[in-house]
Amino acid sequence: MDNPDFSAQALRQAQVQMPEHGGRLRRAVAEYGIPLERWVDLSTGINPCGWTIPLIDNQTFMRLPENDDELEAAAAEYYGSSDLVPVAGSQEAIRELPRIRQQLFGESRVGVIAPGYEEHRYHWQLNGHQVERLAAEQIETELHRFDCLVLINPCNPSAVRFDQATLARWHQQLAARGGWLVIDEAFLDTEPQQSMIQPQMPSGLIVLRSLGKFFGLAGLRVGFLFADAEIRQMLSRAIGHWSIATPSRWLATRALWDTSWQQEARTWLESSRQRLVRLLEEALEDLPGSLQGRGLASTGLFVTVQIDDAAELAHRLAQQGILVRYFEPYSSLRFGLPGNEHEWRHLARSLTEATAAESQIQV
Repeated sequence: MDNPDFSAQALRQAQVQMPEHGGRLRRAVAEYGIPLERWVDLSTGINPCGWTIPLIDNQTFMRLPENDDELEAAAAEYYGSSDLVPVAGSQEAIRELPRIRQQLFGESRVGVIAPGYEEHRYHWQLNGHQVERLAAEQIETELHRFDCLVLINPCNPSAVRFDQATLARWHQQLAARGGWLVIDEAFLDTEPQQSMIQPQMPSGLIVLRSLGKFFGLAGLRVGFLFADAEIRQMLSRAIGHWSIATPSRWLATRALWDTSWQQEARTWLESSRQRLVRLLEEALEDLPGSLQGRGLASTGLFVTVQIDDAAELAHRLAQQGILVRYFEPYSSLRFGLPGNEHEWRHLARSLTEATAAESQIQV
C-alpha cells in the first residue's frame, strides 16, 4: 500500500515548480558562445570583493564538525544575540521552517512578499500551507488574514525596505494570535543597525542571516536562524549534528571576527552602489519609455531597474559578456556590483552599445 503522506507530498512537489536563480553563468556560456573567462557575472548580488580566504590546515578537513567550537560565539558577537542555530546557508532554514510550522500548528495561511526570493514561497507551498504573494503596499491592510508573514529586508530583487517600527508592529499583531513574522536579512549586513535580531528573541519572530552575500562566501553554505528556544530546538533536531562542514565553520568564524575587513567592506560597497546607480541612470535615461514606476532602487549589493523592454536589454548585454538577472513578471533587471576597474569599464561600454542599439530599433 502507498504511504499517503508521501503521496500527498509527491503530488504537491509535482504541482509546485522549483524557482529559477541567478548565477547560471555556464548556461550563458553555452547559449552565447562566449568563453567563461570573458564574462562579467552581475547576476547574483554577491559581494565581488568578498572576505579573503586564509590558509587552512589540512587537519581541519579530517575532523567531523564540532558544535562546541567558536562559531556560535563569533556569530553571537557579530549579530548581537546568542539565540541562534547555525545552518547550511539560510536555505536550510528556509526549507525547514514550513515543516516546523506544520508540525506545531498544521496548515497555515502564509503571506510571502512579492517580488521576492522564490524559495520562500516554494517551500511553504510544498509543505501544504496556503500561500499568497503580497506586494509591499498590501501588507498593512491584508495582514489580518494570515498566520505567517514572510519578508525579505531589504527585499531581493525590489530593494524595498521595511522600518523597524513597522516590523515590530506586524510581529506583535501576528504573535498575538500564535503567528510568525519571518524576516530574511540576507542583504542587511551593509546596514546592520536596521536588523530585527534581538538579544533575547521573542516568540513569533524569526530572522535569517547568511555569510553568502556581504562576506562573498556563498560557497561555504553558512547561515544562522534567530528565534525562540522552541523553534531553535526543533530546527536543531531536524538538521542534525553535522549540517555545516568543519572547514566552513572554521572559515566563517574568522570572517565574523574580522571587524576591520567588515568596516572597509561597508565603505567600499556603499561607494560602489552609488557608482552603479549613476552609471545606470546615465545609460538608461535616453531609452524610449525611460524608467517606469519607481524605476531604479538599490541595496548595498545590487541595483534593480524597471524598464519597458528589460528582456531585450538583458539579451544585448549578454551578447557582450555581461550577465544580469532578468525578472520577467516585473520587466526588471538586477545588476550586481562589478569587482574591479576592468569590469566597470566592460559594463559601461556594454551599456552604451546595448542601449544605443535598442534605441535605434525602437525609433
